[in-house]
Amino acid sequence: MPRGFRNYAHVFRMAGLFGIGIAIFLVARWILVPADFGRYGFYRAGALKEIVAQPMAYAGHESCAECHTDIIDQRKGTKHEHVNCEACHGPLATHASGDVMKPGKPDPKTVCLPCHARMDGRPKSQPQVDVKEHAGDALCTDCHKPHSPKIQ
Repeated sequence: MPRGFRNYAHVFRMAGLFGIGIAIFLVARWILVPADFGRYGFYRAGALKEIVAQPMAYAGHESCAECHTDIIDQRKGTKHEHVNCEACHGPLATHASGDVMKPGKPDPKTVCLPCHARMDGRPKSQPQVDVKEHAGDALCTDCHKPHSPKIQ
């Protein structure tokens, strides 16, 4: 081997390793990334058809208002007036279509706390409580009406 090449042999070995690594990456990408990926930006085009094929889960606020006008009237003028029903009660498309007659009541601790537990960064206008100081082990609905949250 000529003396000049021997001084750079480590550079060529490293370049060869990088070349092999890049080749492995390109082959893995070709195998793992679906062909329709990137057609609509950073998404897989086939995902749209799969999402549309899933059954509808949410009925929408209008479906609730058709039958539950008394609840809608209770909520008028309250802070919960603009909160959609399914935000607390969960997806109710099967209930609205008549398949399931009575959905279960939501657990107040799991429904109320995501919005009302004290958290830095929330707006001061949104009521926030330290749960242990505010209610201890009591449920929110022991003192508050869920649809009109003023104290009962």
